[in-house]
Amino acid sequence: MELHTLYRLLFRHYGPQHWWPAESPYEMMVGAILTQNTAWANVKKAIANFGEKLTPAFVTEISDGELEEIIRPSGFFRQKAARLKTLTGWYARYRYDIETARAQGTDTLRMELLALKGVGRETADSILLYALQKPVFVIDAYTRRVFARLGFAVPSEYEVFRRFFEENLPRDPALYNEYHALIVRHAATVCRKRPDCADCPFAPSCPGARNDD
Repeated sequence: MELHTLYRLLFRHYGPQHWWPAESPYEMMVGAILTQNTAWANVKKAIANFGEKLTPAFVTEISDGELEEIIRPSGFFRQKAARLKTLTGWYARYRYDIETARAQGTDTLRMELLALKGVGRETADSILLYALQKPVFVIDAYTRRVFARLGFAVPSEYEVFRRFFEENLPRDPALYNEYHALIVRHAATVCRKRPDCADCPFAPSCPGARNDD
């Protein structure tokens, strides 16, 4: 199936996802760091611990120890606290103004983000897409799982797989946002490690579909 067809099937099955769930672009950036190697439920707990104080100024001003305690539910809290401080320092270059950051070129922003310690390609691309509204398709383990089961030759190289989506879809950040969110929803609820193919919109034509009858 073509990428457009897969998208339409997912959207018809699940509807709009309203992802990334955050009150501000900065909260989204923080979530991108906190979600590394943990479940989203743990991220929500850590975000909730900030209360009304989740701002770049607050994260900059508090001590490492205080920040670690706030984000402890997300796991790896010492590493993530350091990464949040580093990411916030990068955001300070743009005076904590998302529109100023968005005015920069995608390649420039991506290079800057990837230069930050603890920010890999998936995290950088999530920030680019969801916070900065750049046309960058996010590749994660869910995307690899779903498309491998659908019979696609999934390349091991992150950049090759990312370009596959970007070269076969319109350069539209809103589309990339919804498509990736739908993939996450599908992989988390249906196309799990042990898939529930009975509720899968792709089951009739998916070569990886299980038949437990």
